[in-house]
Amino acid sequence: MNEKEPLIDLLIHDLTGPLSIVSTSVHSLLKKEETCKTVTDEQRATLERILRNANKARSLLQEMIEIYRSEEGLFRKAHFSIDDVIQSALLDAVEITDPALAEKLACSADYKIFRHILDEHGIHVEVTGAYSTSPFAHDQKKIEQILRNLLTNALKYRKTYINLSVSGDMDLVIAVEDDGSGIPKEKQDYVFRRFFQQKNRIKSGAEGLGFGLSCVKALVETMHGDITLKSGEGKGTCFTVRIPPL
Repeated sequence: MNEKEPLIDLLIHDLTGPLSIVSTSVHSLLKKEETCKTVTDEQRATLERILRNANKARSLLQEMIEIYRSEEGLFRKAHFSIDDVIQSALLDAVEITDPALAEKLACSADYKIFRHILDEHGIHVEVTGAYSTSPFAHDQKKIEQILRNLLTNALKYRKTYINLSVSGDMDLVIAVEDDGSGIPKEKQDYVFRRFFQQKNRIKSGAEGLGFGLSCVKALVETMHGDITLKSGEGKGTCFTVRIPPL
């Protein structure tokens, strides 16, 4: 048996279940409260905080599982819409950094309204090239995970906006740019190291474990792609990922 298999089994079976129960139970209480008004505002805020952190833990757990699977060369090939991936990844990223905005987005069934709300909040999306109309072939969960981590990072450090652009006619090219404080050249070699955290986080409530960018790099490399960073102190940051189809 591979040395990692017992750990993966532990992560999947022994941790995913309890976290799902916590999330579902708190969500049910919040839904019941909407009609019965059985909790105070302070209690509701506490329940919402529990739910957000349970969801963060589930997200981190899923990232760990996907990294281990990718290192073993386990990919689930599928053809999928890039717009669907963007919408899912953005909802997850915004849920971590701005739950109130996430609530608005979740209620927007129309994709045009969804994009309009994003624009109003300084989140600009542009999709060009072949995959603006044709599906991309790869492991959808891993593409979503890469995009979610890049977007979460940008949302934490931006001042007023982020730009997400997706392009490519063969390889998929994803660029996420923010107008934050930027990363000094002497620290750029460290940003992909596990547990490294930048300073100057704008969204003070959006705490992380410094795991996201190292996760992105690990996934991209196992997918035979590459990731580049363009930044400078006071100049914002742009991460660009290139991923060939599977």
